[in-house]
Amino acid sequence: MNKLQAMEVFVQVVDAGGFTRAAENMQLPKATVSTLVQALELALTVKLLHRTTRQVSVTADGAAYYERCLRILSDVREAEESLSRNRANPGGRLRVDVSTSIANTVIIPALPDFFTRYPDIQLELGGSDRPVDLIEEGVDCAVRGGELADSSLIARRIGVLQFVTCATPGYLALHGHPSHPRQLASHRCINFFSSKTGKIHDWDFARGDESINIPVPSSLAVNDSTAYMCAGLAGLGILQMSSYLIDPLIASGKMERVLAEWTTSPLPVHVVYPQNRHLSAKVRVFVEWVADLFLRHPGLQMAAPARPPQGEGARDAQ
Repeated sequence: MNKLQAMEVFVQVVDAGGFTRAAENMQLPKATVSTLVQALELALTVKLLHRTTRQVSVTADGAAYYERCLRILSDVREAEESLSRNRANPGGRLRVDVSTSIANTVIIPALPDFFTRYPDIQLELGGSDRPVDLIEEGVDCAVRGGELADSSLIARRIGVLQFVTCATPGYLALHGHPSHPRQLASHRCINFFSSKTGKIHDWDFARGDESINIPVPSSLAVNDSTAYMCAGLAGLGILQMSSYLIDPLIASGKMERVLAEWTTSPLPVHVVYPQNRHLSAKVRVFVEWVADLFLRHPGLQMAAPARPPQGEGARDAQ
């Protein structure tokens, strides 16, 4: 028995819901399809499928084995693709996860260029501020801001997030401009909390040799970067937001800088992917493309080394 072929046949039977349609899809005799699945069950000493005259359904063991087969067959295809002569024209499904704000303002507007270069790639772009488990959730690669906790991933640093303390002119007209970070205690601030831990991030400031890491009071905390920016634009308080998002709003007069002489800790941005994806042509071209995209973006360039976040409350990417 060719076990890889048997796995492919088993996956097709499950996907098609029966032997007849699977045989048609694979252009194989139905008897061959049935024999290969039976041989697979015999080799594994488990029942993979429930068979009746009307339908075929997967057993509990079969469902678990189906998921493993999908991963194995995907890895085989990735390895073949990486070494094939067609690696200059990669194709297939590519699943990428990225924060909402970076997806909406940086990556999606540039996708026409990506698809012009790689028309055979079908991109599935997950946009959220929730940390994902790349292996568990079947994600090929992700763009992440902040220090990396998972050392099992391959990471390439592609940019830096700079942060700006700001508020609307309307809010500042009512409440005034703080002249020192500690005066934020008497202001309304908008906080950001981690989707993973629920922890509200402290705010950090530096001026010369002076550095401050403080919690700030707020009547509102959110865990989504788009909601965070919308709350700021609604005049709900002072916030610390990524400069690539805020700079256009400052230029248009919708927001104003606060505590401009104080800087905040920048965060590195990485594109990360599991080790078993490093040979994949489609992952490789996306990594190169997004690295070049960040290099050309004025608000995300690695112009200065990222200072490690102060304290335990390192902010999520915004």
